[in-house]
Amino acid sequence: METQPFPVRRVYDPPTEADGVRVLVDRLWPRGVSKERAAVDEWPKAVTPSDGLRTWFHQHWDAYEEFTRRYRAELEGPEQQDAILHLRELAAAGTVTLITAVKDPDRSHLPTLRAVLLEGKA
Repeated sequence: METQPFPVRRVYDPPTEADGVRVLVDRLWPRGVSKERAAVDEWPKAVTPSDGLRTWFHQHWDAYEEFTRRYRAELEGPEQQDAILHLRELAAAGTVTLITAVKDPDRSHLPTLRAVLLEGKA
């Protein structure tokens, strides 16, 4: 069975061995979840939307395409590129699961981040 590259799981779901390396991709630590329960291996804040962009998106929920454009621009930064390269290297060695607390992963930063990770370059 083929698995999806960079699968996404919510932090509230119990971890499984199939998760491989669990990478938290939220800027803020998830509310009500202990570090033990989250079982996060890495937390590269550089690949998360900046506080300013996060705040902007919460105020402009209907402007998803603009959010995606701005987030992609943020991911072009050198620190972000280093973190993206690191995640790609981890994925070359095994499964890397993107962990999030967002209620609707399909309408968040995750589709954009996954796309960038899969493009081979940001």
